Amino acid sequence: VQLQASGGGSAQAGGSLRLSCVASGLTFRMYAFSWFRQAPGKEREFVGQVSWSGQNAYYADSVKGRFTISRDNAKSMVYLQMDNLKPEDTAVYICAASPEYGLGYKYEHWGQGTQVTVSS
Repeated sequence: VQLQASGGGSAQAGGSLRLSCVASGLTFRMYAFSWFRQAPGKEREFVGQVSWSGQNAYYADSVKGRFTISRDNAKSMVYLQMDNLKPEDTAVYICAASPEYGLGYKYEHWGQGTQVTVSS
């Protein structure tokens, strides 16, 4: 199983970036997908999760209203649209897959991260 994240880079505060995560080696539609982030010297932080069909998603309060997670089951892709970026969004962003949707479940698969840097 591989989860490959891409799309990171640099942006100005107030700008936008779109991250992608392509999954292989698993039955994509049977997994809920999440994005996490980790800033230097800080613990990994949950960003949001999208359900198996993509109809439902929930987010951390820190990104609610600014970030949107979506998925394309035909392409085995998960996206994180990040708008109105803030310098505190600077982190490595990581995608992860769980067979369950909701808080408290274990993640079976983790990808490598993609760096997002937001300047003021």
